[in-house]
Amino acid sequence: MIVCGVELTGSDAVVCLLNLDRGQFSLPECKVRKLSLRKNHTREDLKQFQADFAALMAEHEVGCVAIKERMPKGKFAGGAISFKLEATIQLMAGNEPEVRLLPSSLIKSTLASTPLPVPFAETGLKAFQETAFVAAYVGHMTK
Repeated sequence: MIVCGVELTGSDAVVCLLNLDRGQFSLPECKVRKLSLRKNHTREDLKQFQADFAALMAEHEVGCVAIKERMPKGKFAGGAISFKLEATIQLMAGNEPEVRLLPSSLIKSTLASTPLPVPFAETGLKAFQETAFVAAYVGHMTK
């Protein structure tokens, strides 16, 4: 099953696809590294973002979307736009793919009990995709 890890930052959704087949992880070929919301943040812009995200998930037959949860307040609080993006992803039509939020505590405990099988530097992904990669991995390990 393919899991799409997502990190929401500002008006961007950084994505990383991770497949687990017969105990082996692989990174499916995907030219899209992030999807961005237009600067106006209108209803139409949100609908377009949702359609683009849903199309990407359908194209790659993603079974689960794992989003790194952001804090609602405090020093590391997420911005208002990122919460709009999260809601847009959660409210995609239909039940596929499943969308899960991963709290930081779950990510830390999962990585402590089952560390990444390969160092991130060896994946060939861009540095800004690391959090999305970890979210996809934790999404697999906690399924």
